[in-house]
Amino acid sequence: MSDVTVIRSGNSLFVPVAGLSLFAVASGFLMSLLPLSLPYFGLDKSLAAYLASAFYAGMLSGALVSARIVSQLGHRHAFVVFLLALLTSVIGLLAIPNEIAWLTLRVVAGLASAGIYVVVESWLLLVDDDRQRAKRLGLYMTALYGGSALGQLGIGQLGTTGFLPYGAILALLALAVLPPLLVKRGAPILEVHDPVPLKALRRLSRPAVIGCLVSGLVLGPLYGLMPLYIHNQPWLSEHTGALMAMVILGGMVVQPITGYLSPRMSKSLLMSLLCGVGTLAVAGMLSADDLLMTSACYLVLGACAFALYPVAITQACQGEDSARIVSITELMLLCYGVGSVVGPLVAGQMTPLRDGLPLYLGTCLAATCIYMLIMAARATKPVSINMDPPSGE
Repeated sequence: MSDVTVIRSGNSLFVPVAGLSLFAVASGFLMSLLPLSLPYFGLDKSLAAYLASAFYAGMLSGALVSARIVSQLGHRHAFVVFLLALLTSVIGLLAIPNEIAWLTLRVVAGLASAGIYVVVESWLLLVDDDRQRAKRLGLYMTALYGGSALGQLGIGQLGTTGFLPYGAILALLALAVLPPLLVKRGAPILEVHDPVPLKALRRLSRPAVIGCLVSGLVLGPLYGLMPLYIHNQPWLSEHTGALMAMVILGGMVVQPITGYLSPRMSKSLLMSLLCGVGTLAVAGMLSADDLLMTSACYLVLGACAFALYPVAITQACQGEDSARIVSITELMLLCYGVGSVVGPLVAGQMTPLRDGLPLYLGTCLAATCIYMLIMAARATKPVSINMDPPSGE
């Protein structure tokens, strides 16, 4: 992996949280808008899965280079560059409505988004206290998912056709640039380099790595394909934006809970619990016959799906020196990116089946629940003590 820098604690929270919140509203709206606006631009709906994978392929690439960009430009300037790159990619979607261009631009958008996540996560996480990291990550995820949930409401308010919804996204991204551009104090101080190579994944907590990977396998299709799944159900199509907002709102609501539980219990056990409850939520989605119950199931599914990543990344950073945190967040984003690229492609093959997307999500969550439960049990297995006297006595 690329060289990264040590960042001392005491950094300001305003710039990363304010910029992230505006970015999250724009990004959340755009992720749901893209698959629904394909017919308006004369593009086939089958492109949706590939657009989602292209975006996460860009995130995967961004995870490999973003720390180097941060170390060269500094957090504040890197934040501005990544936001402007994302804004430019949205302009390109409007200017060149064809499949190849859109796929390329979504790769660029993914790369820029990966940079934004690495900047903000490392800005907030580089403190020496594990409890402070959990609290700050809870704030980060609340801002991210709260903004994304708010962005879903744009589907109903601004529609999915014409320039208006894309114009609103461009305006939000332009506003997101202002905090890092205008507030020049409070950025982390760059000091020494402490790179973590890619092979270091083998030394990190295996449940943490699997947790980030599964988070991508679940969230990639949840963002990229769930709007189409809801829209294609006649009795739910007019509630697409509201139900997607419930999914992401669940991710926001659960953050204080996981922030409280994460330092107090086994993180593998916590991830097992989240995946088990998420599996039950998927089963509830398939059996619900009224809007209230369906909304509740989407809320719980979102809570469980979105909570996996922060718990996993906190486990990966547990006990690590501040000098390694930027590279660890980059490695975790790399795992998330791999899952996010593969997830929409695999789930896209199941969408022709009746309820194929929920079946895919349920399978991923159930398998992960069992794996994390086994890992938690191994970690708590009592160590046998040899009571035999030493030889010769």
